Amino acid sequence: MGYPQLGQDPGQPGSNDDRFQPLRGVACAPPWHLVPFAENARTGDQPQRHVRVGVGITAVARANHPAPVDPNLNVILTACLTVYVGCFRSVKPTPPAETMSNEHAMRFPLVGSAMLLSLFLLFKFFSKDLVNAVLTCYFFVLGIIAFSATLLPSIKHFLPKHWNEDLIVWHAPYFHSASVEFTRSQIVASIPGTLFCVWYASQKHWLANNILGIAFCIQGIEMLSLGSFKTGAILLAGLFVYDIFWVFFTPVMVSVAKSFDAPIKLLFPTSDLARPYSMLGLGDIVIPGIFVALALRFDVSRGKQIRYFNSAFFGYTLGLVLTIIVMNWFQAAQLLEYDESKPASASSSSQDGDGKLNKKVE
Repeated sequence: MGYPQLGQDPGQPGSNDDRFQPLRGVACAPPWHLVPFAENARTGDQPQRHVRVGVGITAVARANHPAPVDPNLNVILTACLTVYVGCFRSVKPTPPAETMSNEHAMRFPLVGSAMLLSLFLLFKFFSKDLVNAVLTCYFFVLGIIAFSATLLPSIKHFLPKHWNEDLIVWHAPYFHSASVEFTRSQIVASIPGTLFCVWYASQKHWLANNILGIAFCIQGIEMLSLGSFKTGAILLAGLFVYDIFWVFFTPVMVSVAKSFDAPIKLLFPTSDLARPYSMLGLGDIVIPGIFVALALRFDVSRGKQIRYFNSAFFGYTLGLVLTIIVMNWFQAAQLLEYDESKPASASSSSQDGDGKLNKKVE
């Protein structure tokens, strides 16, 4: 009995072994559908698939990182749907208690720059694991609040009315002036929020990251109010300059985004082995979203058709589509190609070797 030579198709004439007949053609087209599929979704590691073709001979192949939805389409659908939901949730029976003034809008890019540079210095001079451990605890608490607040309107429909209206006041021990007010329905909503954040903190799965990021975006669009279109124009113009400087003239934003292990960005699986994820910063959703939400509230206040909202939402969608077209055409990306399985330093060095792929994260 003979065994097939290396590179020979077992089952072809010359293999002299009928046991290999079911694997005919394995050398050129392995029957991967016969092998269980396993994927490490968090790190992006590619699964190995083994096919026994003879005694002591195993063919091993690495499958492409699966992307059930095209990442470009995924970006558009996720961002637009998040903005749409956040805008309609921002419409309240009473006007917002606090709105952003023109002075706040002018200072926003400066404050954002200071925070961005501070994070860059933290990651530069302190251990990345230590900084991310502290940030994980911080975002764990914020995630519970944001996720619970996002679920709360849906949960209220299934609870008694007094659970939604009766306030419980909790006074902090030794600091009686500090108090927190909440309802029973908020306690109920915090249960799934806590369980979900425990899953995120323990696994850091990209899907959990995205769900928390979407919750942050919805709450940001719902709670932030620009006050006027003039304020919105000032804010967007300032952040336009902010983006250009920190993304295309310094490595600060890219470095922070790749070191920051927290739900401040959305991850979209790709089919690229070198870069299994594309990344979109939450700022690319929240900042335009609060402007679109202002247009919707303006339409509602006039009691007419929501034509300003439709125009603003269409403009956001069109801008996102054009951004992706420009990204793919010029390879000067609005999205950051991201690989969680690589450290920040390794990713940065490999990125430099790819040419002038400028990356952006809000």
